[in-house]
Amino acid sequence: MNTPGLETLDYSFPGTRAAGAFTPVLVGVVGSGNLEVLLEPAPGADCRIHIETSARGFGAIWAAVAQDFHARHQLAGVQLSIHDMGATPAVVSLRLDQAAQELQP
Repeated sequence: MNTPGLETLDYSFPGTRAAGAFTPVLVGVVGSGNLEVLLEPAPGADCRIHIETSARGFGAIWAAVAQDFHARHQLAGVQLSIHDMGATPAVVSLRLDQAAQELQP
């Protein structure tokens, strides 16, 4: 669903590190200049990333951040939903890492 004023981006990567069963993880808060990341279990072996952002036209940067996250974590069987209100790439990476860290035993 496209919300007026928001850009929607979707990425999918084949994962090698199965996340297994876990309770959904929410990190961050949507607000001026910030974002939230929801990490949920998903069927299959992919890492799917869905982004809704108020900062339109930054698809290449989002793709680079998503690829970097996946290269570092290689998660499989997960869905990441990102709701962004203009966070910098560094903040996005921090929130993604925080969510992935919650999966550690």
